[in-house]
Amino acid sequence: MAFGTLSVKGRALRYLAQREHSRAELERKLARHVEDGPNTSAAEQIAKALDELSAHGLISEARVAESVLTSQASRFGARRLRQTLQAKGLAPALVAATVQQARGTELERARELWRRRFGAPPADAAERARQMRFLASRGFEGDVIRRVVRGLQDDPDL
Repeated sequence: MAFGTLSVKGRALRYLAQREHSRAELERKLARHVEDGPNTSAAEQIAKALDELSAHGLISEARVAESVLTSQASRFGARRLRQTLQAKGLAPALVAATVQQARGTELERARELWRRRFGAPPADAAERARQMRFLASRGFEGDVIRRVVRGLQDDPDL
């Protein structure tokens, strides 16, 4: 193996040691550091290194999706999670499945986030709007936001 291939693979391993990365993320990050060689292009060098890592099970889109869900689901709604997963270059089917999994707990996650942030029902319309904007900025769906903010007084769990 050429020295360039080892440095590409080494750099990819360093990225993977920090957190899970999708293949597309690694390609973007590595492209900044790899130059065309005498016999191979930068894209070929990157592809070869990532193919080797994939063959050893070190790159997994499913693990990336699970990692995003585990680390960000408590703070963000399904819309924001979808954006994050798409930005990582994951397959549309995997993104849809992961978002569907997150939607199953979206109301509970929104309530918990609301409790941590506000803890008290809104006193007036301005405060209600502020609370709703906060949850919307976190990527929660409108019906979930309304149920959390407006339905607080009717909810026996609170």
